[in-house]
Amino acid sequence: MKFYKTNTLLTLLLLVFVFVMGCHVQESNGQMSCGSSYFSMLVQLIPCRASVIPLIHMPPTEACCAAIKALGQPCLCALLNGPTISGVDRNMAVQLPDKCMAYFEPCQITK
Repeated sequence: MKFYKTNTLLTLLLLVFVFVMGCHVQESNGQMSCGSSYFSMLVQLIPCRASVIPLIHMPPTEACCAAIKALGQPCLCALLNGPTISGVDRNMAVQLPDKCMAYFEPCQITK
């Protein structure tokens, strides 16, 4: 129960932080922009939270895979290259498209 409360609190704090930031993420070099706010992209990936927490190693759920496919490669890469997300292992997150059989181009992580 304590883990659940801590996890919920961390998720809530993360969402508040991102909402306050209010930034929009776009791909650079004139490529297609994501078109979504950073906050809305994070909200869309909430079903994937258990799959990117270090030391948990939960496989992605159907809901997570559906969210990854709906988000698409440009937005996923923009999220992975955005601000650090507390409690999220970027190396685990970058593996989600393959685990979900979403055949995206690999994201180039710049951080």
